[in-house]
Amino acid sequence: MLGVRESRAWRWRTRRADGRLGDGGPGGHAVHGLLDEEKAQIVAVFEEWGEIDRSHRKLAHRGSYLKRVWVSPSSVKRVLAEHGLHLRRPPRAGTSLRRPFPAWATYTRNTICIYDATHFQSARGISALAIMDLVTRKWLCTNVSAEETSTQVQVAFLAALESEGILEAIEAADASVDLSIDNPARPILLAVSDNGPQMSSGTTREFMAMLAIAQHFGRPGTPKDQAWIESLFGHVKADWPHLDRIVDAAVLRDELELVRRDYNEVRLHAGIGYVTPDDEHEGRGPGIRKARRDGLAAARHKRIAHHRDQRREEAPE
Repeated sequence: MLGVRESRAWRWRTRRADGRLGDGGPGGHAVHGLLDEEKAQIVAVFEEWGEIDRSHRKLAHRGSYLKRVWVSPSSVKRVLAEHGLHLRRPPRAGTSLRRPFPAWATYTRNTICIYDATHFQSARGISALAIMDLVTRKWLCTNVSAEETSTQVQVAFLAALESEGILEAIEAADASVDLSIDNPARPILLAVSDNGPQMSSGTTREFMAMLAIAQHFGRPGTPKDQAWIESLFGHVKADWPHLDRIVDAAVLRDELELVRRDYNEVRLHAGIGYVTPDDEHEGRGPGIRKARRDGLAAARHKRIAHHRDQRREEAPE
């Protein structure tokens, strides 16, 4: 008579026998709908972090990162639309095809780094060479100079290796083995770059060989093969546009250090699961991502329980 499946009718009988069967309230509200306090927190996180994150996905992870609200990205987008709030998101770089890395290069921290140089609009003749850990996306160091030679590459790599404590392992390595052979016991680090003259010069090759660093070059004329470092430069220039207005090299060097700190310690990175590069580099990333998944599940159960209790209270006697 009701036109329902027999299995559903038996579930209703079971719930009636347990005293858990009740008439639903009108309106058809979802039992897992967002609470008012969660909506308020979404708006608050947008007001505080909207200019930094610029994405409803990042704002959703920022809320759980700050332990304030656990919601899905679609919920953030819907709540912001209801309040007439909009995010300004810069265009994202596309994907690219690249040559595979050597088999010995394990995808862990301090095993693969990528480096390149960029220029800023007002700082005429000034080059900024940055080195980044390709796996954890941590921006290791920057060298600002009026020259673009192998000397700047050497200075930057020595600073990066010393800051990460890799020089000790390099000093203990045997420098007599040919780097062109994929020997898992030989190279300490894989350095990824384009085919710029300061990267492919004989001086740089000798320097890398001396430090037990193997080189991996992208295809000529294909910047997407270095998408990781190109993405770093793109986000830095988009999120900190004042860098393009700096003329003095010393000021640019100091500002880039401040930006590097914020990039590593504050900005959530989509490529590593919306944690900071410093979190991922220090091994905190998996725990933060798990805490978000657990928080999302707990928040959903809390909303369901709240709406069910509210329906029971509003149900007619």
